Amino acid sequence: MSKPEVGLKAPDFNLPRDGGGMLSLSSLAGRHVVLYFYPKDDTSGCTQEAIEFSALRDQFASAGAVVIGISPDSAKKHDKFKEKHKLSVDLVSDEEKNVLEAYGVWTEKSMYGRKYMGVERTTFLIGADGRILRIWEKVKVPGHAAEVLSAVQSA
Repeated sequence: MSKPEVGLKAPDFNLPRDGGGMLSLSSLAGRHVVLYFYPKDDTSGCTQEAIEFSALRDQFASAGAVVIGISPDSAKKHDKFKEKHKLSVDLVSDEEKNVLEAYGVWTEKSMYGRKYMGVERTTFLIGADGRILRIWEKVKVPGHAAEVLSAVQSA
């Protein structure tokens, strides 16, 4: 499945979230949404990314945006991840990988010659109208959250 493109409506979702309950994209209508897809809780890159987004959470909120991380990990695992690293961003669980596929980030990867399916680290900036404003693909973590914040502030 191909990734949604800039200018198109972002695929809606309703997924289990950290702390219990569900979170849907449509429930955030009228706000900018930073949707970042990451491979796995508690790995070095994913932890660094979550910490960087959490450190800037208040600035994102001041700019009218909410930050949501999505991975295939369970909501229970997200709870442990958030507690361990004192994270403040919302994390949702896509164990079925339907949303990962809808956003085109569940892809074939290769490591040491072995092919496997996994999450391609990708961030989407979704406007208040639900349309995709910007996409960052194959994200390199250091400085990424600050770059996204800058884009939100100028959106």
